[in-house]
Amino acid sequence: MSDPRPEDLIYDWNADPAPGFEVQLDDETLRDGLQSPSARDPELDEKMELIHLMEEIGVHTADVGLPGASAKAREHITALCKEMASMRITPNVACRTVISDIEPAAEVAQAVGAPVEVCAFIGSSAIRQYAENWELDRMVQLSRDAVAFGVQEGLPVMFVTEDTTRANPETLRALYGAAIEAGASRICVCDTCGHVTPSGVKRLIEFVQGLVQEMNPEVGIDWHGHRDRGLGLANALAAIEAGATRVHASAMGIGERTGNVEMDLLLVNLKLMGWFDGDLTKLREYTLKSAEYLDLPFPANYPVFGKDAFETSTGVHAAAVIKAFKKGDTWLADRVYSGVPAAAFGMHQEIAVGPMSGKSNVIWVLEQQGIEVTQARIDKVLDTAKHSPRQLTTDEVVAAAKSC
Repeated sequence: MSDPRPEDLIYDWNADPAPGFEVQLDDETLRDGLQSPSARDPELDEKMELIHLMEEIGVHTADVGLPGASAKAREHITALCKEMASMRITPNVACRTVISDIEPAAEVAQAVGAPVEVCAFIGSSAIRQYAENWELDRMVQLSRDAVAFGVQEGLPVMFVTEDTTRANPETLRALYGAAIEAGASRICVCDTCGHVTPSGVKRLIEFVQGLVQEMNPEVGIDWHGHRDRGLGLANALAAIEAGATRVHASAMGIGERTGNVEMDLLLVNLKLMGWFDGDLTKLREYTLKSAEYLDLPFPANYPVFGKDAFETSTGVHAAAVIKAFKKGDTWLADRVYSGVPAAAFGMHQEIAVGPMSGKSNVIWVLEQQGIEVTQARIDKVLDTAKHSPRQLTTDEVVAAAKSC
């Protein structure tokens, strides 16, 4: 019997047609990510390294901070923007929709001698308006004036409505309309509180698309989502399907409260869906370095890049992987019990020994360690594993095998 074709081994129910445009990525690690209650503000050299890793994994733009926050923030932002002036990745900064916030951004751009995109934000939901005692007419005027000032200063401006997913259509039409008339080149739809579901995302993006088509079809649409309900990644993919051309995300999804869309997992999914064709060999380094520099723990069970992502000690699962390896078929071994091919992201399948392991696990580990396999050693390792409350380390397997 001839060997089957790969497409004959996996029936793919994921009918994911490409969106028809290049999906752009905006990295929020160094702005929204730093709003995480647990994050450390990295040193400037660490931020520089992360910016270069962002470029290497294919990120198009990066939010490098709020210039109106402090002198230190402006110092870091200016240095990062200078570094990025000769890079493919371009900078943007967050500002309130007030001229006094945008003026420091204009000063940074002048000092750097290169454009710096302004992300001018204002709350848009009725609940936020009520809490802040805001009047819509005043919000519209502030938005129009802020965007016009940024454009007058030669800055590309993205107009951001916070809490868009809980705002009513009339308010969004008034705010977006004023921003587009004032010259905004992009508008950003935000799920600031992590409220929306994928179906809601599609309806909202379609509404915003309709408004853009009416006023200026050249205006780009961004999506910025949070994951309070655990829907951040699903919502981001839904936004792309509906027509959002740029998506915001951060390393590991760090950010305020429970955080944002995970940039690393977004890229993994875009790659597997055929919506991104860039080189992701640096993606693991980007993710782990971000965790290190922001002083955040990295969960062992984190998808793709966690320690446990491609490791199994379960007998039935491990046996299938081992049989694939023994066929000399690494493609098969990487997929027979994994929805993500480890090799595509610089990882590999690992077999371990634990309380739920079988004989094949032990044989495999001993062979990989260059230890002669005997029945006595198999029995000793299995006995040790069955009496252990957790998976054995490789050293523990070796010690048990050599004790007999």
